[in-house]
Amino acid sequence: MKSFALCIISAVLLVLGCSEQSSSTKSQFSFSQQIGDDVEPDTQLTFPQDHGIHPSQGIEWWYITANLESESKQQFGAQWTLFRVSTPNLASNHDSIWWDGQFYFAHFALQTNESHVAFERTGRAGSVKVNAAPFTAQIKDWHLSSIDDAYLPLRLQASESGYRVDLVLDNSPRVLHGKSGYSQKTQDGHASMYYSYPFLQARGRVEFAGETHQVTGRAWLDREWSSAFINPNQMGWDWFSLQAKDTSEGGLMAFCIRGAGQNYEYCSATSISPDGQSNAYDNEQVSLKVLERITLEGKDYPRAWQLNIDGFTPIEIQSINPDSRNNLSIPYWEGRVQSRGGFDALGYGELVGY
Repeated sequence: MKSFALCIISAVLLVLGCSEQSSSTKSQFSFSQQIGDDVEPDTQLTFPQDHGIHPSQGIEWWYITANLESESKQQFGAQWTLFRVSTPNLASNHDSIWWDGQFYFAHFALQTNESHVAFERTGRAGSVKVNAAPFTAQIKDWHLSSIDDAYLPLRLQASESGYRVDLVLDNSPRVLHGKSGYSQKTQDGHASMYYSYPFLQARGRVEFAGETHQVTGRAWLDREWSSAFINPNQMGWDWFSLQAKDTSEGGLMAFCIRGAGQNYEYCSATSISPDGQSNAYDNEQVSLKVLERITLEGKDYPRAWQLNIDGFTPIEIQSINPDSRNNLSIPYWEGRVQSRGGFDALGYGELVGY
């Protein structure tokens, strides 16, 4: 789950070179500002159309994480995300075929148990291509695309000097979170449309620090779009995707949004069977507690949690590489996690706002 509205807008202004206008333009935005229309609770998702852009909502992303293993049993994590944000207040200042009021960010990260690297690209009309069918989400030479006319299989390709991911992703059901895809994020009703492909089988190559590895593993694809996510007095969130080591046990998605004092104040979860059947758990059924923290360059981050979901034995989640920070224009923590207790799994976690 991602809603970097204020950070993205600030970065957009810098990238577009609005140095003389930036202070006055930034003042028009606040963390609580709505960008576009709210999603509606009775929305019926339609495919393949909903794989593409939703221009009525101002914030949107296509997001992949993967737990991978090489032939020599070395472990890798991979993340790739394309973000879209509408910037209607800037459109009149950039009236050209290269500016359509939409700005895009892409993040590409790789990690081992000990190391983590992250890269960023930005683009606008002309350097970005997003199609619903056949599906393509591309920024310059990074892309997530369907291999043929069907949505699956997908191919993910991204590279920077000495680091590369080239994966084929296939064979996962599609899961709608919340109420038929309408995923509430706060007590007063902020929401996104949210669906996932949680059990993608991955195969291909990873290059890490100049060394190439043949890998296999599992990946998780998330899709969300909205106008706003959290209240102005909320600080950020902790989000997890978990794929059971025993594939017959399926998967879990959970997030908790933090308020004043970094206390968890709104949580939600989805349990997923191997064939894609899902159960949604609302705020009264989900809670999260930090068990252990780590300090990274003066900031405290959780490194172990206890996740409680009605009907489950308490689940203990632990980060695999505690320093999984993406130190990009939008800084956040994104890395592999493992869980035990009520759910024995590998997955990914995302920590925003620390």
